[in-house]
Amino acid sequence: MGNGQRNGPKAVAVESPIALTRRARKIHRLLTERYPDAHCELDFTSPLELLVATILSAQSTDKRVNLTTPALFAKYRTAADYAAADRAEMEEIIRPTGFFRAKTDSLLKLGARLVEEHDGQVPGKLEQLVKLPGVGRKTANVVLGNAFGVPGITVDTHFGRLSRRFGWTADEDPVVVEHQIGALFPKKDWTMLSHRLIFHGRRTCHARKAACGACPVSALCPSYGIGEVDPVKAAKLLRDSAFGTVPA
Repeated sequence: MGNGQRNGPKAVAVESPIALTRRARKIHRLLTERYPDAHCELDFTSPLELLVATILSAQSTDKRVNLTTPALFAKYRTAADYAAADRAEMEEIIRPTGFFRAKTDSLLKLGARLVEEHDGQVPGKLEQLVKLPGVGRKTANVVLGNAFGVPGITVDTHFGRLSRRFGWTADEDPVVVEHQIGALFPKKDWTMLSHRLIFHGRRTCHARKAACGACPVSALCPSYGIGEVDPVKAAKLLRDSAFGTVPA
């Protein structure tokens, strides 16, 4: 095709579980080389700050959250501070992140629950985290992996999209995806795997126009061809951060 794109992913033979695992781990090794500095892109200095920032990141961007949280964290330093916060004041601070009324409601209830049931501390277990207001498995795994060093898979929109494009899963349910992908990798790799897929999704394998021609795992990807395959044109689609900077 003259425009450097194909109509869709290439057909591949059905893989055995062993072949799938090997291919998945090879992709991860290549992404490790591509993104040696992959990390959580939300700014935080404590489990509570990360929990709050992750709640705020719903339907928002990490950049917007990181611009908002310095003022929030300066005013509310403990769970008790969130529990006793003035709703109007908090809404005004977090307004830029969107859905600020619902998020304020979650943060007020979160602070109260932490004070009442956890002595004001963020618990370090999945089953306790998911019972907190505004916290699902995705948020819980972010906190566990990055604040407590407990391996977890974060199935956000990028992770889910790339998992399906890579042919690791065909499922849309985040919990199913989490378990299916977890079975392909050693548990110790789960947190960094999440970071690397999210980095790749933000910088190369974009939702609307993937930079297939500049992708380090193109030879292993059954979806090669859904985006720009011309190397020069694909290189122009690359971003060197989650916040939109294109490499010179």
